[in-house]
Amino acid sequence: MEKVAFIVAGVQSGSGKTTLALGLMAALKRRGLKVQPFKVGPDFIDPGHHTHITGRKSRNLDGWMLSKSYNTRLFSRLMRDADCAVVEGVMGLYDGFDALSESGSTAQMAKWLDLPVLLVVDAASMARSAAAVVKGFETFDKSLNLAGVVFNRLGSKSHLAILREAISHYCAIPCFGGLPRDERLVMPERHLGLVTSDENTLSMGDEDYLAEFVESHLDLDNLLNACVISTPESLPNPPTRPVAHVRIAVARDAAFCFYYPDNLESLEHFGAKLIPFSPLKDKRVPTGCHGIYLGGGYPEVFAESLAQNEAMRISIREAGTRGCPIYAECGGLMFLGKEIVDLTGARFPMAGVFPFSSRMLRRFRALGYREVRLREDGPLGTKGTAARGHEFHYSDISGKETEILKRAYEVTGRRGKQGAVEGYRIHNTLASYIHLHFGSNPEVAKNWIAFCVRCNTLSG
Repeated sequence: MEKVAFIVAGVQSGSGKTTLALGLMAALKRRGLKVQPFKVGPDFIDPGHHTHITGRKSRNLDGWMLSKSYNTRLFSRLMRDADCAVVEGVMGLYDGFDALSESGSTAQMAKWLDLPVLLVVDAASMARSAAAVVKGFETFDKSLNLAGVVFNRLGSKSHLAILREAISHYCAIPCFGGLPRDERLVMPERHLGLVTSDENTLSMGDEDYLAEFVESHLDLDNLLNACVISTPESLPNPPTRPVAHVRIAVARDAAFCFYYPDNLESLEHFGAKLIPFSPLKDKRVPTGCHGIYLGGGYPEVFAESLAQNEAMRISIREAGTRGCPIYAECGGLMFLGKEIVDLTGARFPMAGVFPFSSRMLRRFRALGYREVRLREDGPLGTKGTAARGHEFHYSDISGKETEILKRAYEVTGRRGKQGAVEGYRIHNTLASYIHLHFGSNPEVAKNWIAFCVRCNTLSG
């Protein structure tokens, strides 16, 4: 069978690309195809839903955090045993790192991977004007392969008929159909986006409904025929290069679920055995571990439950105090502080490895890509080691003691703005609001494992 792959791209955020991407994944899986999902950009939440629908781990593709060769090799390797790929884009098709380049955009990824693009247009309260929107997108960058358009939030069959007529007259690309408004398909959201798959798992009935919804409203056969791709080069899995055989405890539950699969795979590549544990439910860190990885997530949503699990908080604090290496990002950083303060002013005690408090805000505190460079030798490598990542949070940290903590990172943000220092260090613990992607510099994972070996301190 020929392989099929395409990118689902929106005119803008909120146009319906996640719903369409999930529906297409469900429909293709129901046809008996092995569907490999991907997400453009640094998102953690959408890939979780992709994984649940397809049964195959969704991976992030990113044109700013990761090199072209990294992205193309990852895509080719994962397509080896897949029949098709559905790639969900990020924001609008041409939106990326800045206003004048395609860096980090869905359009850039489509070119790098040589994939056709399925454009999603929210057509609510729009008729002939939709043709102007589509025409603008298909002429903005003629080197892009736009396979066709799907309309979302249709009011009626006659609404779609008007849109089809306008597209066929003014535009070169075909219309593959349109999705009517359907309240059953509205997914719950919170401040960082959709509710995670860990909390809002779609039932088999929901998946069947999604699949049937797409099958009945789109010309799926013609869409697939338009998106046949050349068979990607078959690339072998990179050989494992263990630094040492270590056990790393990884926090995995509804409160801590933001991990790039590539990061975990990279740790395993260099010799780590990953031991999952739940700060919500378990009473202590797994015994015999040489390091602890606390990813991001929603500790603020589960602050009361985390506070009530005093045994786990003490276990984490004792591990950090005796020098067990701990690496934490965003939500993990908040958990390592002395408390979380919610929007009502309620205070919930946390692990207390760091002396600061985390305070929730009504508006986001930081958002965007970041490059970090180590200011001195430390857990992730030697001075000058660089890696890229992303920052997005609705909290900040406070406390007089915070000012005297070591800062491990010099941070460069959008447009090369420098000067910020971040990455809080105490004992052998390093925590930051920035989610690093180890694929931006594989030496980071290697260095952290070597650091765990040097510390030679068991967390149990």
